[in-house]
Amino acid sequence: MGCATLNLVGAATLPKLNSYTRSGISSPKPFISFAQPNGSHHLNSGGVSSPLTCRAYKLRPCVSLCARNSNAAPEEERVTVLVVGGGGREHALCYALKRSPTCDAVFCAPGNVGISSSGVATCISDLDVFDSSAVISFCRKWGVGLVVVGPEAPLVAGLVNDLLKAGIYAFGPSSEAAALEGSKNFMKSLCDKFGIPTAKYRTFTDPSAAKEYIKEQGVPIVVKADGLAAGKGVIVAMTLDEALEAVDSMLVNDAFGSAGCRVVIEEYLEGEEVSFFALVDGENAIPLESAQDHKRVGDGDTGPNTGGMGAYSPAPILTKELQDVVMKSIIFPTVKGMSTEGCKFVGVLYAGLMIEKKSGLPKLIEYNVRFGDPECQVLMVRLESDLAQVLLAACKGQLSEVSLEWSAGSAMVVVMASKGYPGPYEKGSVIANLDEAENVAPSVVVFHAGTALDSDGNLIAAGGRVLGVTAKGRDLREAHERAYQGVEQINWPGGFYRRDIGWRALALLKDSFVTSG
Repeated sequence: MGCATLNLVGAATLPKLNSYTRSGISSPKPFISFAQPNGSHHLNSGGVSSPLTCRAYKLRPCVSLCARNSNAAPEEERVTVLVVGGGGREHALCYALKRSPTCDAVFCAPGNVGISSSGVATCISDLDVFDSSAVISFCRKWGVGLVVVGPEAPLVAGLVNDLLKAGIYAFGPSSEAAALEGSKNFMKSLCDKFGIPTAKYRTFTDPSAAKEYIKEQGVPIVVKADGLAAGKGVIVAMTLDEALEAVDSMLVNDAFGSAGCRVVIEEYLEGEEVSFFALVDGENAIPLESAQDHKRVGDGDTGPNTGGMGAYSPAPILTKELQDVVMKSIIFPTVKGMSTEGCKFVGVLYAGLMIEKKSGLPKLIEYNVRFGDPECQVLMVRLESDLAQVLLAACKGQLSEVSLEWSAGSAMVVVMASKGYPGPYEKGSVIANLDEAENVAPSVVVFHAGTALDSDGNLIAAGGRVLGVTAKGRDLREAHERAYQGVEQINWPGGFYRRDIGWRALALLKDSFVTSG
């Protein structure tokens, strides 16, 4: 399988959504288009170098939307919201939006069994979110004033672009700005240009050149598929054989299709990973509470990487001082850089960071352009602000007037996955006793990520990561205790979970207690 055509730095062109055009309707914000300069994309011994180039075309503003935005002071308007997606992240977003005082109704497309049965949203399972005209028609029919796009694929494919052109507020980046996640090479190029700290790297399309570079650098080393690979395109190779095999799987065997026809090889950073989230309105950025997830499948952070096996918030390692460093050295330069390049970013910047052991300072590992999963679950149960109004403020460029309120204490989510995940797994195993899990304590919520109903009405597993058992507590110890009490109530022989979520933070708390005692 060959690489898809490139029309921006390292980002493969995805199938375009069915665009919706109508006379007199155009984007309330500049529409961004990237242009590949002549000769800018070249190979050097198999390595890829691609400067950033983009141009903005400003379309005629939509009269009705401009009128709605004409007030200088933001007013709390009532709104009906459509959430796009059907995983645990979207369940958590619907949960938070349902509690928003100004949110009249919440729809979710396609949604899932848990979202529907919990009553936090009305699921529209037959709405094709890759058909822009269908989504826009639905929004007009039901008076949807805000669309929140959860997964990365509709973002990269341009759903937000088409919604904005139709005059509908959409929380999430344009397809061009979504290249921060859609292409690791694009993100790295931005870091180079605007001095954002990250691991040193090179990008390759030729497997022989990639292998030679790996041998020069030595191991451990990290091999990444350039494009979207459902959270599985990163190989942390501890041996030379693992690194060379990773190159072959991506560049020779097409393990990730067009997403892996270009690889980024970067230095291995030693330290502690942490997730950092910021809301961005194109010019301004405000941090969300800190959170930390566990990527490895096994206890003690062992085994292959996954989409995430659990998370907790706040993350003790991310002190207030360190948060300030992240905002100043990573988030603000990214927002400014994207704006300078003519592609303003609106949405969630999810920075995967490494707090380096040798320096104690953060380096950017990767960007996602949406709420993380499962970090979104712990953030949404702690958020006390009106989420609908916060997201609308981001869409309107008014985040400078927003402050966020969070519950005290901590939250933890433990992911329950199908046996075999992240490798091959069986679907269809029956899951029982979810009500008992949520009855452990009022703060326990079970978010669904990959569930369905069989012909007999039994809840069954329909994915790799299936449930996210989430709990709040006065501190991390109590949140941990409640989350695992909930997990233990669930009867699911076909599933498994990590038994040590939060172990690093709990150890820090224990050491702190011993020291202070």
